[in-house]
Amino acid sequence: MRPFAYQSAKSPYAAVQAAAEQGGAVVHFLAGGTTLVDLMKLDVMRPASLVDINALRETDLGRIDATSRELRLGALVSMAQAADHPDIVRDFPVIAQSLRLAASQQIRNMASLAGNVLQRTRCTYFRDVSYAECNKRNPGSGCAAMDGFNRMHAVLGGSDHCIATYPGDFAQALIALDAMVEIVGPLGTRRMPFAALHRQPGDSPDAETTLEPGELIASFLVPAGPWTRRSLYLKVRDRESYEFALASAAVALDLRDGTVGEARIALGGVATVPWRATAAEAALRDKPLDDTSKQAAAEAAFADASARDHNAFKIDLGRRTLMRALDQAAAMEI
Repeated sequence: MRPFAYQSAKSPYAAVQAAAEQGGAVVHFLAGGTTLVDLMKLDVMRPASLVDINALRETDLGRIDATSRELRLGALVSMAQAADHPDIVRDFPVIAQSLRLAASQQIRNMASLAGNVLQRTRCTYFRDVSYAECNKRNPGSGCAAMDGFNRMHAVLGGSDHCIATYPGDFAQALIALDAMVEIVGPLGTRRMPFAALHRQPGDSPDAETTLEPGELIASFLVPAGPWTRRSLYLKVRDRESYEFALASAAVALDLRDGTVGEARIALGGVATVPWRATAAEAALRDKPLDDTSKQAAAEAAFADASARDHNAFKIDLGRRTLMRALDQAAAMEI
């Protein structure tokens, strides 16, 4: 691990100011540290300064507020707190399940919600600095995964410069439920759709989000709706314990007498960013939820998929995962 400066902040404004005062140096906010510290030890991330924001857990950034209209999740709420919160388990089960399936209990106790959505890819070529060719880590160097071992890599949202899979689970639940994200920065506070937070790799894979330098996520705002209770997260992986998704689906349905009034679908394990499957949603809307409509939704979800040598199986697996998730959501008692 390389040397770095360290300071702590007692308020969101102080954290943002501390980052702004670094004069363009690479600054990262430190909360649970379950991703950042690992990548610093691997020499993948090399911040000049860390701003410890754990004291902000005593502010609104550490609170959960649930009403009949909206769920507000503070950015520094731990994964475990949110996964076990009774209102979330009852009214937003897709959120609780995505968090519970994401990591071990020890990590869920430490990791913050904002840190979780901002976690970096698990691509071997990104995390191992002995591989020079990684456009995320070393822009312009190439992508070793293209012709390397790419079984875990993305079939949706990739480019000629990167096919690294987004590894998270919670983000799929947020994007499926049309969450907003509140951000604090040097110019004040702003909100935007969570769907606008992550960037597809394009020709700049190193630019992973739309956050500006020094900006800090403050909270996630999730609107309640008739689909939030009939929601779930299905994760398919090589082993049941502590493993990243090969394919996953966050599904929320407004089901009326067997007909889909509204469908919310996001896919994980198969894309470069949290992936909203809008074409699959359109294929289900106002249709009976039967084998024909589920198959049509699965086909639509992966119509633009592009496979490499080792990850082609993800396309069929992703389709079957989505269909299974729709079956399970339909069978839920709410």
